[in-house]
Amino acid sequence: MSFFSHKPIETVAEARARAKKLLPKDVFTALEAGSDGGSTIRANLRAFEQVGMIPRVGVEIPLHPDLKTTFMGQNIDLPVVIAPAAAQAMHPDGEVGVARASRRAGTALGLANFASMPVEDVASANPNTFAHVYLSGDRDTIADRVERFRRAGVKGLIFTLDLSGGRVAHQPRDWGSPVYPDGLGLGTMMKYAPTAVVHPRWTLRYLRRGSVPGLYAPNMSKKDGVVPTLVGALNEWVGTHIPTWDDMAWLSDLWGGPFMIKGLVTPDDARRALDVGATAIGVSNHGGNNLDTTPSPLRFLPAVVKAVGDQAEVTFDSGVRRGTDVVKALALGAQSVMIGRPWFYGLATDGERGVYEVLETFRITIERTLIGLGKSSIHDLTPEDLVIPDGFLIE
Repeated sequence: MSFFSHKPIETVAEARARAKKLLPKDVFTALEAGSDGGSTIRANLRAFEQVGMIPRVGVEIPLHPDLKTTFMGQNIDLPVVIAPAAAQAMHPDGEVGVARASRRAGTALGLANFASMPVEDVASANPNTFAHVYLSGDRDTIADRVERFRRAGVKGLIFTLDLSGGRVAHQPRDWGSPVYPDGLGLGTMMKYAPTAVVHPRWTLRYLRRGSVPGLYAPNMSKKDGVVPTLVGALNEWVGTHIPTWDDMAWLSDLWGGPFMIKGLVTPDDARRALDVGATAIGVSNHGGNNLDTTPSPLRFLPAVVKAVGDQAEVTFDSGVRRGTDVVKALALGAQSVMIGRPWFYGLATDGERGVYEVLETFRITIERTLIGLGKSSIHDLTPEDLVIPDGFLIE
């Protein structure tokens, strides 16, 4: 057994505990922290606990219930998709490892605009890659990046509308906001040397690969080909105007293919997204990283599904930590569910293998939950399988 080996991950909570022990404090805080006091993060988790499930017994069910669905028009074998999440300093496998793990699990992934690895490498590792794009820089710059995504073979674009520019994204948090170093100069190395010494497993992983944690944003380069530092890319984002529906219409026309607008919770906003060309709606509050004290998007999900009808796919994220959460979101009308922090925990624990094991924990629990509900397929799920408290759902 190698120095980095461990027993397989069995739950997301277990992966989180291992990640907390292994990662430097600043890295783990950046992963865990939400906006302001973190009320929305707690609300997201609590919402799933408030919804119960009604078991059915004596029903003939196949050994492995049907979990197949689609994500933005692509067939996937698991209704759990990797959400785009950026600034990872978890493991040198990075997003390419995440791509390999998600492909092995039979699912898709969203690649963040601020990812640490080039889109070309990620899309090669998993053909079901969807590129996340920010409104950063002028339209010519954004159009160049979109064309690069197209050449790389990504299947669609994802735009997170609720995280509207760096002014919102980088707000203070009650537990402190980690500072991203701008490149890897001598001063940075001296500053973070004690962290490297105190967390030898995390450090040795990068040293063995001859790499450093993701301090650059290769997918934010411009025509000159220069790869900006993460801080430089963030500064460009901060200096760009807050996106509007007109920007969404322009981006949809520019891409001309599958296009998700994510970060919506109200039926009115979902209908606006359809009007500007969205083919998928992401019901989400960005995992608690935007406007604190926002209710869980689980409360809005049925109303959005009703408003959208069959005009677009609906996916869900925010607070998903186990297979039962996935089943509840699917029963309320989502076609698929995206996860953010859980795959980060897996990546931190053991790179590509850890991400795959986290995805498998979801698969196993979803199958077990379907059997408990007397369902042969995720497509048989309905709100009638749930116990929903009075006043829980928001129209």
